[in-house]
Amino acid sequence: MATLTQAKRVVVKIGSALLVENGALRTEWLTSLADDVAMLKARGMDVILVSSGSIALGRGMLNLPLTELPLEQSQACASVGQVRLAHAYREALMPHGIMTSQVLLTLDDSSDRRRYLNSRATLEALISLGVVPIVNENDTIATDEIRYGDNDRLAAQIAVTVGADQLVLLSDIDGLYTSNPKTDPSARHLPQVTEITPEIEAMAGDPVSGLSKGGMKTKILAAKTATVGGCAMAITQGAIANPLAALLNGAQATWFIPYDNPENARKNWICAMKPKGTVTVDAGAARALAQGNSLLPAGVVSTTGDFGRGDPVTIFGPDHIQVGFGLIRYTAEETNAIKGAQSQDIQAILGYSGRSALIHRDDMVL
Repeated sequence: MATLTQAKRVVVKIGSALLVENGALRTEWLTSLADDVAMLKARGMDVILVSSGSIALGRGMLNLPLTELPLEQSQACASVGQVRLAHAYREALMPHGIMTSQVLLTLDDSSDRRRYLNSRATLEALISLGVVPIVNENDTIATDEIRYGDNDRLAAQIAVTVGADQLVLLSDIDGLYTSNPKTDPSARHLPQVTEITPEIEAMAGDPVSGLSKGGMKTKILAAKTATVGGCAMAITQGAIANPLAALLNGAQATWFIPYDNPENARKNWICAMKPKGTVTVDAGAARALAQGNSLLPAGVVSTTGDFGRGDPVTIFGPDHIQVGFGLIRYTAEETNAIKGAQSQDIQAILGYSGRSALIHRDDMVL
C-alpha cells in the first residue's frame, strides 16, 4: 500500500474550487497548504505544485459573471489571475523561507520532445535550487486544440516529466468509489487500485463534456499516465485544512499503484523510440558513460543522421559496438560543429550558450 511517507518527489494538484470561492482567494486554506508544503520539504521531499485558479481569480477581479465565458474573456481572466495566483503562493510560502516560481505550460510542451526536455531541465534546475515550482496551464495563449483541458492530466504529465514517485490530486472527494456516493448509498470506497481496468474506468462515469473536462473521469486518465510512468497517484479530500498532513497521517484516499519505478519507466519510454541518427564516441567517453556520466561534446568522434534537439540517437563506441541510446540536446548540425570540443567552448563555436552535456545521463539508456 502506497503512503505519502514513502515519497521522495511529490507533485500536488490543487483545483480551483479548493483555492477560490466566489472569485476570492481562500487565504486560510492556502496558508494551511503552505504549512504542509514546508513540512514535506523538511522531511526531505521535493515538491511541485500544479495549481488551477487563475481564471477563477481573474473573473472575480474583473467582476465578470459566473456564466460560461467566451474563450478570449477566459484568457483575459487567466492573464489577470495568474499574477494574483503567483503572488498568493509567494506570500504563503515566504514565511517558511521557501522561494516559488511560476511555470506555464501547454499540451504542445509535452508532446514536442525539444520543449519536453527544456521543461524537464528547467524544473530540475528549480528543484535543485530549493524552489517550489507553481505550474499551471498557460490559459492565456492555449486554445481548445492545444489544451490539456484540466490540470489533473497536466499534473500527471509533470509528474512523469520530473520523475516524481508520487502524485496527489487534492479533490472534493476522498477517492474513487464503485459508483457516485452522492446518489448511491451502496457505493463502496476503493482504497487501492492496482490495475486500471474497463470496470475501474466505468466507475468514474461519463466525462462532464465531450472534451472530458473535470470530474473523476480526468482523474482516471491522469492515473493512467502517472502509473505507466512509474508514479503512484492518490485522490484524497482537499477541502479540509492541512490536507497533505492529513494524507500523511493516514486520511482516506484511493492510491493507484504504478507498474514500475519512475527511472525504469523513463528508460523503457526512451528505448521504445525509433532512433533518428547515431553518435560515435571515443574510448574515454565510452568508459565515462559506463560509470554513469553524461555524454559531453569532447568525447564525440562522428555522427550520422539528420536529427533535431530532443530526438533519440544510438550511441556507438570506437569499435562500433552500441553502448547506449538517448535523447540528444543538439541538432545534427550543432553536434558536428561542437564534437571534440570542451563544454566551455560551446558558446564561442555556436555563437550562443548551450547545455554542457550533449546527452544527459537522465536521458540515456546504456
